[in-house]
Amino acid sequence: MAFKRSIEENLNQWKNSKNRKPLIIRGARQVGKTTLIKDFAKSYPYTIFLNLEKPAHRQYFDDFDDVQNIVEALFLGHGIQSNKINETLLFIDEIQESAKTIQLLRYFYEEIPELHVISAGSLLEFVLQKVKSFPVGRVEFLYLYPLNFQEYLKANQKDDLLKHLLQTPVKAVAHKLLLKAFHRYAIIGGMPEIVKTDLEDHNLSDLPIHYESIWATYKNDIEKYTQNETSRRTINHIMGTAYLFLDKRVIFQGFGNSNYKSREVGEAFRILDDAKIIRLIYPSTNTEVPIIPDLKKSPRLQFLDTGLINYSLGIQGEMLSLDDLSPAYKGAIIPHLFTQELISIERISSHKPNFWVREKKQSDAEVDLIFAYKKIVIPIEIKSGSTGSLRSLHQFIDASSHPFAVRVYGGEFRLEKTTTPSGKPYLLLNLPYYLGTRIAEYAEWLTNQSV
Repeated sequence: MAFKRSIEENLNQWKNSKNRKPLIIRGARQVGKTTLIKDFAKSYPYTIFLNLEKPAHRQYFDDFDDVQNIVEALFLGHGIQSNKINETLLFIDEIQESAKTIQLLRYFYEEIPELHVISAGSLLEFVLQKVKSFPVGRVEFLYLYPLNFQEYLKANQKDDLLKHLLQTPVKAVAHKLLLKAFHRYAIIGGMPEIVKTDLEDHNLSDLPIHYESIWATYKNDIEKYTQNETSRRTINHIMGTAYLFLDKRVIFQGFGNSNYKSREVGEAFRILDDAKIIRLIYPSTNTEVPIIPDLKKSPRLQFLDTGLINYSLGIQGEMLSLDDLSPAYKGAIIPHLFTQELISIERISSHKPNFWVREKKQSDAEVDLIFAYKKIVIPIEIKSGSTGSLRSLHQFIDASSHPFAVRVYGGEFRLEKTTTPSGKPYLLLNLPYYLGTRIAEYAEWLTNQSV
């Protein structure tokens, strides 16, 4: 089952570009990279598929140092005439298995630009360290993540609901149906294998074996790139305990009631961040652009997929009974999933969102997320309850040069004209938590309103 992914728009733009470069699809294992490109390949008359985990496929690059000879051998071996080169897609999967092949990508661009070349791989950050001359400026990147809510609706063939989701502002008539669909998505997550199984069986009891398989694969992958036994043990400890700290900012020293040192834990987290399995989301103290993360302050943890976290915490059954998911696991699930949605729309970069802090004696403040829109930074608080409880958000607004803020919750779309306790008037956009992928459109809508 091949799901329609939003990134296909970028693939079509790449295909039709006059200055097309070899493309590398990046992302964690099992987010659908191979399926995506195999489906995209149907738009080509001719396709050559290579999987560099197979020695016979790697042999093309081991035997030749010249891309002209490589392409000639590939076309000969696949029965494609040489005059069809501009109608052919060469897909090199699992490219992380060959540092030499990564290095050769520049020569496909320089010597055979008419050939369409796409590669895909996971854990590329570790392999790139071994590439003596990375083809900077000679390749392009796209990033793929688990299915977001828009893609989930498409996979479920809920096209009418998707149309409502894509309207700005969303209509009240669609709220309950969107909320119901989002709750299922929030519970199971967006890993393609999980979504496929749930579509076929629609029973949570069928999913544990798949969650376990995915997590075990990540553990095995990461161990390939650890430098020593201490590093392996530290990573295993983190992967076995980190989900318990979803609602907290983390301290590296002794993480998870361990004896590991700050340096050991920090290095392990950086490896997991590079692998895009567990990422470090750092705070910023900025209320204006550019948003600069403060790497000296304690980060939050962001996992690849919320469904994996729900399974690890054992809360999926409990979530089924909730009409509003805001309180789920100490109020941490919806902020995590909303952040996951923001990450999913970053297709051409690996940019991570930030949250905002002001750390002063007796007056600490923390806003869940900040979003840069044009020349302003919009604070996003993710919580249920009354607007009067938005103390940190009010501190941000008082320090900011603009009057716009967002509160994400389980209620209906609503715009409020209100004031901070100090008397500054501002516009508060109350946004249903299923609209994470639409944050840019709502930022535009909000900033066009008058206070």
